[in-house]
Amino acid sequence: MTGTLVNVAMIIIGSLVGGLVKKVIKEKYSKCLFTAMGLAAAGLGINSIVQNMPDSRYPVLFIGSLAAGSLIGNMLRLDERIERISSRKEESGKLGEGLLTGSLLFCVGTLSILGPVQSALYEDHTFLFTNSMLDFVTSMVLATTYGVGMVFSAGILFLWQGGIYLLASIMGNFITDTMMTELSIVGGFLIAASGLSILEIKDCKTVNMLPSLFIPVVWCALMG
Repeated sequence: MTGTLVNVAMIIIGSLVGGLVKKVIKEKYSKCLFTAMGLAAAGLGINSIVQNMPDSRYPVLFIGSLAAGSLIGNMLRLDERIERISSRKEESGKLGEGLLTGSLLFCVGTLSILGPVQSALYEDHTFLFTNSMLDFVTSMVLATTYGVGMVFSAGILFLWQGGIYLLASIMGNFITDTMMTELSIVGGFLIAASGLSILEIKDCKTVNMLPSLFIPVVWCALMG
């Protein structure tokens, strides 16, 4: 669980730094950091696609997965529901709201879901290390508003990623190399989409696309 522990540590450090320098850090510096993280996420997503696409047994599965997953997400209005929960302006000074917002941002994302699986099966912590840097910046910015109490969101992330890690470890025989290849391709597209959203190039509503991650799992399981 090295990747998860690093992720937790970066949220704690980011929250402490943000809480201490909240009167010093300027918005333009926050935007600068988010731009760097957006580029990193976009690059990582593209790299995942390029690396895994040649090994795909079902070359068009990612298209069906993205299309079907996006439709399911939009029908469930996932983005709208999470946005409604995390944007209660009237409570913006309360730590509870900050923890809720932070937990959603840290846990509901492709890197935070696919990362523990990669870590458990292949001891590949690349996704989680990247997610750690993203969460460091996010926690620092949130702490400038809600204070150092944002460190408690690190515990929520640990339970979330730790649960996914343990589940992936237990289901190791079920999760085949083919499944991980197809999952990594779809995940790469979602990570790249997240990068585009962070860079404000295109709001891809990545949360609505999260069900796409389940399509390759179901397909590969059915195909034996």
